[in-house]
Amino acid sequence: MSRKLILGAVVVVAFAVSFMVKKTLHNAGSRNPGSVISSQKGAGSEIPHKRIISLAPSITETLYALGLIDRVVGVTRYCDYPPEALTKTEIGGYYDPNYEAIVALEPDLIIMLAEHEEPRERLANLGYNIIVVNHKSIPGILRSIELTGEACGAAQKAKSITQDIRARMERIREKTEGLPSPRVMISIGRNMGSGTLKDVYISGKEGFYDEMLELLGAENAYAGGVAFPVVSGEGIIRMNPEVIIDMVPDMEQNGWDPEMVYREWDAVSQVHAVKNRRVHVFDEDYVVVPGPRFISIMEKMAGVLYPNVDWSELFPIQD
Repeated sequence: MSRKLILGAVVVVAFAVSFMVKKTLHNAGSRNPGSVISSQKGAGSEIPHKRIISLAPSITETLYALGLIDRVVGVTRYCDYPPEALTKTEIGGYYDPNYEAIVALEPDLIIMLAEHEEPRERLANLGYNIIVVNHKSIPGILRSIELTGEACGAAQKAKSITQDIRARMERIREKTEGLPSPRVMISIGRNMGSGTLKDVYISGKEGFYDEMLELLGAENAYAGGVAFPVVSGEGIIRMNPEVIIDMVPDMEQNGWDPEMVYREWDAVSQVHAVKNRRVHVFDEDYVVVPGPRFISIMEKMAGVLYPNVDWSELFPIQD
């Protein structure tokens, strides 16, 4: 099983356990994102940290966006972007970090997610500087960029990145305001290549993907209260979404034929999205990573949800 597929499974499990957050309003940045910073030895001081450990791919991507990847000394086994991350010392997994490896690297800052409760307690007890960030929501991601920049002497770069993301979000909102709301189902994991649609993990009404749909003026086809439910073909037929977005990272690396991926949806041919050829596969490596590149996912969503809108002046349309 590929690293990205494993990461996808980790993301689903992590989100299902801890991704229950309030929906984002159109003014997403105004809500308290719940990011926190804690320190035993002055994290956030004026002295830039030079030996940083990241405990999640989305954190590694944030550090890269801030121009801090050269200061990163340790990452998880799932951190493969940017390519430089693969040259860093591996300190274990998302939920099973190797504490001996962390200690050996002598970090002056460790950045983790709110989900990392056990690592936070253990590493805090060892006296390490720790930043805890929230990547469960779009406001949390934006605030985490700012917090990390402030702690590492890159506050201006962080401000520039978040301003750019917010501006891109606002341009999308302006383009979609007042348009009919398509009913959308987002598949984030399934038994690819089986020829069936049994056990399809989808985005529920709470969480990262649902926030993007809301910001896009779209409606989540799933009306239940589970964050990441597992649905059958029959369940998909009952929801009858107008658009299906299928998140399939590493499709090429795993040798999956794009036509095969699309063809599997024929099992629910009576669904509007399938009947009207509005099933869209997103195969970029970052589609399961809730980091700074979420805006690229959102822009691609905008293009497929509103194909009659001229997006060319904002971003290239891909499908």
